[in-house]
Amino acid sequence: MNEINKHIADLLMGMHGIDISQYDTSFLGRSLQKRITEIHCGSVEEYCSFLEDNKMEGKNFFDSLHISYSEFFRNPLTFAVLERIIVPSIVLKKKTNKRKEIRIWSAACAAGQEAYSIAILLEELKNGNMNKFDYRIFATDLCESQVDEARKGAFTAAALHNASMKRAEQWFTHRGETYFAKPELKEHIDFSVFDLFDEHVSSPPASIFGDFDLVFCANLLFYYKNAYRKIILEKITHCLASGGFLITGEAEREIVMKHGFHEVYPQSAIFQKKNGTRMTQI
Repeated sequence: MNEINKHIADLLMGMHGIDISQYDTSFLGRSLQKRITEIHCGSVEEYCSFLEDNKMEGKNFFDSLHISYSEFFRNPLTFAVLERIIVPSIVLKKKTNKRKEIRIWSAACAAGQEAYSIAILLEELKNGNMNKFDYRIFATDLCESQVDEARKGAFTAAALHNASMKRAEQWFTHRGETYFAKPELKEHIDFSVFDLFDEHVSSPPASIFGDFDLVFCANLLFYYKNAYRKIILEKITHCLASGGFLITGEAEREIVMKHGFHEVYPQSAIFQKKNGTRMTQI
């Protein structure tokens, strides 16, 4: 951590009781410059003085570190591989497995775009599959207000730009410019607040035992220092079912591969543990 970031970190901890030690140094630097611009400070020194005198700014800076941006079907290649290869392979595996339910964890669900995208994909596969399957999605986020928004399942027309018109019409009802997720999507998703750094729990309490076939942890890892990335990935590894898959963001592929995962399809950002069950058909 450079001198400026260390000074900011010391101020936040000493005056506001806020710990930012887990965040990546370059990410903190970008966040600092953004706050400086937003509140029209002339320099870092001026911002530090402002931070010393303004308790609310400590909270505002900390809140700015929680990036809650997401999209429906955010990485088209990832969702294409999931739809055509990964999920069908899981369905086939369940036919000979005592546990028939497909279990999924969306580990940083923001306002629910990812969780609803997964539910749409699974509903479409289920409707076209003679051998029906059950599934449950456990969607969590650290931010309670985001989880509340996700439960509502209300989105603007612009938010659905990655979804086809057919999907928007089939899986949402709309009033004016607001689209509401249909009950058949919501009934398979459990939304809850969850801290990935909580040492006392390894998976969302509602899931009871984890054992996830798919864990989505996309566009989160690169905000943290390597030691904290390791904590998150170890927690995910612990609760993955045998042969389960981790899905990350495109920009996090190298991070994950350095932590003992292999990519099952080039550029897909879909991974398995190197010592886990490999998909021989890929």
